[in-house]
Amino acid sequence: MDVLSDAVAAMRTGHPHSRRNDKHAPWGMRFEASNGAGFHVVLRGSAWLIPAEGEPVALGPGDVAFLAHGRGHALASGLDVPLEEVRLDADGRWPEPEPPSRAEGPEPDTVMLCGAYTLDRSRAHPLLTELPEVVHLPARVGAHRSLRAAVELLGEELEESRPGSATIVTSLLDTLLLYILRAWWQDGHRSAKGRPTGWAAALADPAVGAALHAIHGNPAHPWTVEELGARGGLSRAAFARRFTALVGEPPLTYLTWWRMTTAGRLLRADETPLRLVAQRAGYTSEFAFAKAFKREFGVAPGQFRRRVS
Repeated sequence: MDVLSDAVAAMRTGHPHSRRNDKHAPWGMRFEASNGAGFHVVLRGSAWLIPAEGEPVALGPGDVAFLAHGRGHALASGLDVPLEEVRLDADGRWPEPEPPSRAEGPEPDTVMLCGAYTLDRSRAHPLLTELPEVVHLPARVGAHRSLRAAVELLGEELEESRPGSATIVTSLLDTLLLYILRAWWQDGHRSAKGRPTGWAAALADPAVGAALHAIHGNPAHPWTVEELGARGGLSRAAFARRFTALVGEPPLTYLTWWRMTTAGRLLRADETPLRLVAQRAGYTSEFAFAKAFKREFGVAPGQFRRRVS
């Protein structure tokens, strides 16, 4: 299994939403803090992204900005422009845009794609929690072609509603999120010497990366530290040291955390019998699973399911 895809799937809930924003200068929008994550792509013109913390970021045509932590931010045509509060509808959708006045003219100064994802931060994967306040991916010729293609397709679907657009837009938004994160870890999450850091280093390390893929590929398997280390050709002790240094916790601690995260996702998603949830989380005994789940979540599996349904 793909660790990045798993990390996103573990947190994603509900349906993502997006809208094209055509703006006539001067303009300013303030987004309140939320449980979700958001992105902005400048298709034409320019904008200033003003995060809750840190310096403003100048965005130009083709630039992508992703805000993973939902701390609130603003977008504006200039740093001295008054900001209008933007409130999403009750279901998380964007409010319908008001038609431009005649004084604004037919052509907007700035065209953007803005979107939002709903996340469950109670089981936030460290892959996402280590992201900075703003992930800024400047437009560069030849860089991140898949990301640019997804942006172009999304822009076309949002510009004109056609049969199947609702499903296509949802799929493109999920795809776009993964492309944004992949782009960041591929070329943005590096030390001053150009080496991967954090989880990028963990995934790039042959032994630790192999172990992570094994855990995510089959969390129900009764993995041992020795068996996981053998995947990368390391002794038990050497592997345990390297895994702990790069991931931030010992191998079996991470394995247990991921098993419980997987179980929580299954309980939240459907009516899979508890016996099968326990098996998929690596427990042969439903009683042992329920005990471990309550220790991790503070409630029994059945109560957890009723609470999130």
